[in-house]
Amino acid sequence: MAMRFTTASAKTLKAYSALFVRGLQTFSLPDLPYDYAALEPVISAEIMKLHHQKHHQAYITNYNKALDQLHAAISNGDASAVVKLQSAIKFNGGGHLNHSIFWQNLAPVEEGGGEPPKGSLGWAIDNDFGSLEALIQKINAEGAALQGSGWVWLGLDKELKHLVVETTANQDPLVTKGSSLVPLLGIDVWEHAYYLQYKNVRPDYLKNIWKVINWKYAGDAYEKES
Repeated sequence: MAMRFTTASAKTLKAYSALFVRGLQTFSLPDLPYDYAALEPVISAEIMKLHHQKHHQAYITNYNKALDQLHAAISNGDASAVVKLQSAIKFNGGGHLNHSIFWQNLAPVEEGGGEPPKGSLGWAIDNDFGSLEALIQKINAEGAALQGSGWVWLGLDKELKHLVVETTANQDPLVTKGSSLVPLLGIDVWEHAYYLQYKNVRPDYLKNIWKVINWKYAGDAYEKES
């Protein structure tokens, strides 16, 4: 039997209801700012196409489906269904959010991929980690050590006003590690991001991806949020 909303539970879930006041929003696959082959030889066109068109699209499809089901559950006053949908919303919504950031974190070499960070972000990296090389070593080590699937992040802690390196499991976005954390750079360490090219050698993937990292995007995000 479905649980119905009490006055208290309705107030608790008021934020959900507000999402649908203007109609149900759906999400769509963002275009990449470069061709699928533009990151070769670091990341193959085959991986990029599969990753974007199949994996990212699947997260979006399932996210929209879960949101539609959430809308129906709220409309029906079905509190149990609302609670059950949270894991699907977190996983698929996180997958969409994380990948949308990831595509922007990459750039072809001829468009600045791999160029070191400049300005405020470069200074912050030196201040918080000692050097860019030390930061890269830390990210590579934590990304390689992450068990199973997930992400490794360079983030800004807006409350403490310093940079942090964090890992998240599965498709958890960085904000799940702290509400004050803002993602500047995220690297996907799910096998689908590298296996067709690097097999099971995740450290090689992490070592090479820096050749196409878009530090300008990370720097712009840092300027905006700091």
